[in-house]
Amino acid sequence: MQVINEVVPSDPKQIEGMMEAGPEGPVFMINLLKFKDKAEYADGRETDLTGRQAYQLYGAGVTGLLPEYGARFFFMADTTFLSLGQVEELWDEVAIAVYPDRNALFRMSSSQEWRDLAVHREAGLKGQLNIESVMPKGLQALPWMELFLKEMI
Repeated sequence: MQVINEVVPSDPKQIEGMMEAGPEGPVFMINLLKFKDKAEYADGRETDLTGRQAYQLYGAGVTGLLPEYGARFFFMADTTFLSLGQVEELWDEVAIAVYPDRNALFRMSSSQEWRDLAVHREAGLKGQLNIESVMPKGLQALPWMELFLKEMI
């Protein structure tokens, strides 16, 4: 398995795929994040921010933007240890947001508000993997999971 850690999609098929209807939601978007040591803004502005700090500016803004698209922040944690498998370099953080469907994510990431925040994302990230995931229908039908999903979306 080859892993290419990107900040923006390089494969046009991925962008086209985001515009498709996708699976029935909710969609849990798993973000594996790798930060730059020092933030680097595309416009050349001077900064003393670390990559993590720049990304935190993005994350705080997006957390406030998510509800406008029926989505919400779900989980975030620092990675501390790789207990199985092998990877050249471990990601720094894992973050999960929940969207009602793929289209909500696409609409949000196409908005001007998101693009305004994304300058901090790009300044702070060395690379990222975004993994779309959906609960199996059988799991969604469990009584406790139905309650959980109602609270989430």
